[in-house]
Amino acid sequence: MIILGDLRTASRLDARSARVFAWMFAGLAVLSLAVLIATAHGGIDAFGHLLGSDFLSFWSAGRLLVAGGSPYDAAAHLETMKAFAPDLPGYPAYWYPPLFLVLCWPFGLFAYFPALVAWMALSGAAYFAALRLWAKGLGLNAPVWLWFVAFPPVVTTITHGQTSFLVAALLGASLFLVRRRPLLAGLLLGLATFKPQFGLLIPFALLLTGNVRVGLMAVVSMSVLITIATLAFGPQVWTDWYALTTTANAAMEQGAVGYGKMVSPFAGLMLMGAPEMLAYGVQVAISLSLAALVAMASWKRDWTDWHAALVLAGAPLATPFVLDYDLVILAFPLIYLAATGYRDWEKSVSVLVFVATLVARPIALNIGVPIMPVAIALLFWVLWRRRGAAPDS
Repeated sequence: MIILGDLRTASRLDARSARVFAWMFAGLAVLSLAVLIATAHGGIDAFGHLLGSDFLSFWSAGRLLVAGGSPYDAAAHLETMKAFAPDLPGYPAYWYPPLFLVLCWPFGLFAYFPALVAWMALSGAAYFAALRLWAKGLGLNAPVWLWFVAFPPVVTTITHGQTSFLVAALLGASLFLVRRRPLLAGLLLGLATFKPQFGLLIPFALLLTGNVRVGLMAVVSMSVLITIATLAFGPQVWTDWYALTTTANAAMEQGAVGYGKMVSPFAGLMLMGAPEMLAYGVQVAISLSLAALVAMASWKRDWTDWHAALVLAGAPLATPFVLDYDLVILAFPLIYLAATGYRDWEKSVSVLVFVATLVARPIALNIGVPIMPVAIALLFWVLWRRRGAAPDS
């Protein structure tokens, strides 16, 4: 009972101990990045992986576009990557929709490593700006830069050269601006559609809170991106992309990405050896349940920052295809809880989520136990409990 009481309030975790906690994680992050870079030879780290490994796919797509080729030509895409990294393990295929080609093209004009540095600097700055927007807007007096460095998915995103910073920045800023600057919110939301699986819950929250203008502006923004991509790369690019999407589904179902790296309920069940149909069935049930809960929270209510936090907390659970670097998106609901004052269980759950983002992959890969879906579900739960209690007070 004493232990449960301590977990319920986590009263021993005060501001001073939280700063110590953050400095420890930040130091670990900086040290791990420094060692990784210092021990790399020719851009290959000590584990045999190219620095910013996933970015190679985006950069190669840009190189192909600059040369007049198609990133959806799997053979040409692989050849472009192999020309730069002959010993490339696996095949980080390019499965993004043509919307994202608009962003890939300019990076193809530069050499790989300058392009990688520019990509991470720009997308990382956008993510940090979105974090500052939430912290400042909610009146959180905390060193955002420290928590930015300390949050484990930040390092994972950097080492993979992934799109997670940009997606989280666009979604986080968009949902925070819904009631403040609705047209800008819609514009940013439309730009985030190059990774649509993280927006599955957003339409329920926006439409049922009466924010139709945001949704319409998102459609306009997305349509502009579609038009630019079609004019720049030709209408054939859409059929080429659609034909390649079947390989993306097959790769996920066959575990080509690695279920231990993924953090969805679907991946967790597959990791534990569940039948594929059962894993899909549970994922669909969870996704529909999340949509129903978000709809209940939004029906005949005005949009609040609580809605933004709730939707972003549920985003990684609502899609079967989500990896640990995508968890940078959870920083926004964590900021919301810290800024609005912790209630019972919320501080303990926040610490659990923070730590889980660091240890979930090694635990899943080494002992086959998927802890991250449970941690995310708990975060969604503590936010959901606030639905009738003046969420933004």
